Parts: sequence; structure tokens; C-alpha cells
Amino acid sequence: MSDEQRTGSLAALLRAYVSPEQRAELEAEEGFEALLDRHVEAARTQWPALSLPAETFVRHLARHLPVGRAAEVMRILQGPDLYLACACTSGDPAALKGFEQHILRHVPARLGKVSPPLVEEVLQMLRERLLVGSSNTPPRIASYGGRGPLRTWVSIIAARIASELMGQDERHQLVAEPPEELARMLAPSDPEYALLREDARQLLVESLRKAVAVLSEQERTLLRLHHFHGFTMDRLTLMYGGSRSGVARKVADAREQLLERVRMELAPRMKQDQLALESLLGLVSSRLDISLLGLLD
Repeated sequence: MSDEQRTGSLAALLRAYVSPEQRAELEAEEGFEALLDRHVEAARTQWPALSLPAETFVRHLARHLPVGRAAEVMRILQGPDLYLACACTSGDPAALKGFEQHILRHVPARLGKVSPPLVEEVLQMLRERLLVGSSNTPPRIASYGGRGPLRTWVSIIAARIASELMGQDERHQLVAEPPEELARMLAPSDPEYALLREDARQLLVESLRKAVAVLSEQERTLLRLHHFHGFTMDRLTLMYGGSRSGVARKVADAREQLLERVRMELAPRMKQDQLALESLLGLVSSRLDISLLGLLD
């Protein structure tokens, strides 16, 4: 089959599985057929051992294209990740092995300082919740839509499971680094940070930790996805729904709330040195992605 025939065939399959509204939206997208072909080729290249028919994958993809945003999702789609998830849904042994080796093995590092027995329990529950279905319900991994990295999606679920097991409601307690470790990560090459006294560094880290503690789970997730994983406002909008401006406002509000809480924590303890206080706040604001690395990831 020529490249042109293959591209047309895949596009025809997708058109057959979407609604008329979605079909019109996709056909209005310039280069839609070639884009679909690239997603499939990238998936097959990354997972050559999977025996997943193209028709099965395209049908799975169609279920995750929202009406009104089908073309947008196609542009940001994590094709290889969705391909792996689809194959796991059907119980492909090679896919389950790939999920174990390329996704689950990264989960322990995302949980932070938790005990090995707890890590093993989290991994086992992840396998059961994500990969085991019933006669009436497909495995939960079928709900992954490919709008963000599969590893991030799984890690968020893993952190929630760990919270349940530990009887905690606040995710940051599971993934927060000790102050001395976060201090080393906080802009270590920044000359301004290098000039801070050790007690000021510790104070800054402790204030950040307390500030993160009062954020809601959604606020922490938005800040983590935007500042650490680099999700754009467009991608966050696709994940959360609503308008782009609304999601951007939520991210900005969470950031402002965090910085204000840091100021409230620092101000009483640095009331004699306003210049140092403003320096610390400026450092956190300008390097927020690094400052939150150990607290939100």
C-alpha cells in the first residue's frame, strides 16, 4: 500500500467512527490526514512489538475526540502513549510489559519519601485499578485520552492511591522533599540565591512548604502541570474544559495565592529586613518552576 493510500485509509476509518460534527471539524483542519498518519506511525515506531490493528486504535482514538475540539486534540495528541493505553485495554501481553517497564517503573520516584512496602502496595493497586476490567466495565486505562503524557496521568493516580493508603488528604505531604534537598534544587546556579545565608534558605523552603499546604488539590495540580511539566494553557483547557481565559485565571490565581502565602509566612520573621524579604520573594516568583519541583511533582 502506498503512503497516499495508507493515509486515506486511516482517515476514512476515523471518519467512520466520529459524529458528523466531529467529521466536519476534522476535515476543515488542514493536513488532518497526514497528521493522523504521523500519529499512527510514531506509535508503531515506538511500540513495534504491539499487535494492535490500526482499526482498533483509530476506533479508540475516535472515542477520545471531544465535539468542538477534535482538531485541537489531534494537534496535541500523545499518539504513542494513547496507542500503548489502547493495547493495554485489550490485554496485549507486550503492551502490559511495556506499561510495566516504561510507565510503572517511574512511579516510585514520583512518590517521594515513602516506604518501600507502601510503594509496592501503590504499584499493585495501580495494576488492579488501571489494567483489570470486568465483564461490564473496561479497564480504567481506557479512559486515558492522550491529551497529556501517560506517565504524568498514571503518577497523579498513584499519588492519590498513596494518599488513600496513608489516610492523608494532602498530596504534597507525600512528595515534599526535605528542606535541605529542596534548597539544593532551588536555583543552585542563581548568583542571588548563592548569596543567601543558610538560615534564609531554610526559611524560604519552609515557607514554600507551608504555602503549598493551603492550596487545593486542583491548584497544586495546575501549578505542577504548567510550571514543571510545561503544559500550555491550551492543553490545560483541553484537560479541564471551560475557556482558555478561565483556566489561565485559575493558574494565575493559584500562583498569586502561593506567593501571597509565602509573603505572609516570611514577613513576621523578616520584619527587620524588608530588602531581604523582597529579594526572597522575587527569587521565588522568578524561579517558581524550580522552587516547586520537590513540592508539587
